[in-house]
Amino acid sequence: MKAWIISVSMGYGHQRTAYPLKGLAFKKIINANSYSEIPQKDKLIWENSRRFYETISKFERIPVLGKISFSIYDYFQRILSFYPKRNLENPSFTLKRIYSLLKKGWGKDLIEKLKKENPKIPFISTFFIPAFMAEFFEYPGKIFCVICDTDIARVWAPLEPKKSKIKYFAPTERVVERLKLYGVKPENIFLTGYPLPLENVKKAENDLKFRILNLDPERKFRKSYRDLVEKRLGKLPESIDHPLTILFSIGGAGAQADIALQIYQSLKKEIKKGRVKLIISAGIKERVRDYFLKRIKMKNGIEIIFERKIEDYFEKFNKALRKVDILWTKPSELSFYSALGIPIIIAPPLGSQERSNLRWLLKSGYGMPQENPKYTNQWLFDWLKEGYLAEMAFEAFVEGKRFGSSKIEEIISK
Repeated sequence: MKAWIISVSMGYGHQRTAYPLKGLAFKKIINANSYSEIPQKDKLIWENSRRFYETISKFERIPVLGKISFSIYDYFQRILSFYPKRNLENPSFTLKRIYSLLKKGWGKDLIEKLKKENPKIPFISTFFIPAFMAEFFEYPGKIFCVICDTDIARVWAPLEPKKSKIKYFAPTERVVERLKLYGVKPENIFLTGYPLPLENVKKAENDLKFRILNLDPERKFRKSYRDLVEKRLGKLPESIDHPLTILFSIGGAGAQADIALQIYQSLKKEIKKGRVKLIISAGIKERVRDYFLKRIKMKNGIEIIFERKIEDYFEKFNKALRKVDILWTKPSELSFYSALGIPIIIAPPLGSQERSNLRWLLKSGYGMPQENPKYTNQWLFDWLKEGYLAEMAFEAFVEGKRFGSSKIEEIISK
């Protein structure tokens, strides 16, 4: 079964969510905000939104004024408290604004093009706005929306949820319950887990076996959980096949590059000795890559992941993950990659959704907030000595949902 796979090129989250579904795509993955021959008026709306978010994300790090500005922006994206459970169907200001733009024709060109070319196949979007567009402009096939956070704001559900035919792929039980509170019909919600890259899922168990050796150098975790580890993973390898490897991932706005530089400075001696490898994921932005090339002259033990095309970047990123022992990232959609058996060191969150992802990681036991990155060479090795990161990796592998991509394919094929 083929489908329209629709994403948006705003940050990396929605495109990263679409990438594992590329095998389902009819022809290719389409970005709703930058497809070929997009009308200028539509493109302008998308561009203004993207530029504003990237600017406000960087501005947030400016003391006082920046934080006040971001807090005002985040107020309109906020996720209301889950308890007490109550009806949350009333549409937010942001949602009303989106539908006012749809009434003016925003997105009609895209949907009409898809209807003309292949109107019967499923429409799968990794962002809520294209799903709203598909329903508003009467796409005749099934419409699905993939959610890429552990909890969501009201804006993810349509204006009149009880009348909507949009079906949701939910990554967590909390999202399932949240959608119900927003008025989405239970039969339109599927708990699938987040769509992880299949090439990593298939090798996750074997990769974790080697990872545990690096994360548990004093064997404290293995001594405490020997029987459980052997039952779930079988016999572990006799020796490591790579040095302790940390991947620091920089988001689409490039706002946390300074943290990566502090990590490098702190671990420089360990990197020189070959004890540690540091991978910095710079994405597709040359200015982010160049920021590090100017400041890091060491060649051995350092890798910068950069590609000009987003698909090439994801491919290189996913390949690198197989030999990564620790993923250090803000709590974005990458939080779900913990299910591959990778512990998360959590950089400061940005916005309501990332704070929700942070809470989920902590409650699940899959990640820990970073200590001061200037002293990484002290606290990180204390964590390793105690086996904390090995325990997080194993727990995330055993309890996490890894098969979202396969479940999504199974559902749309029915």
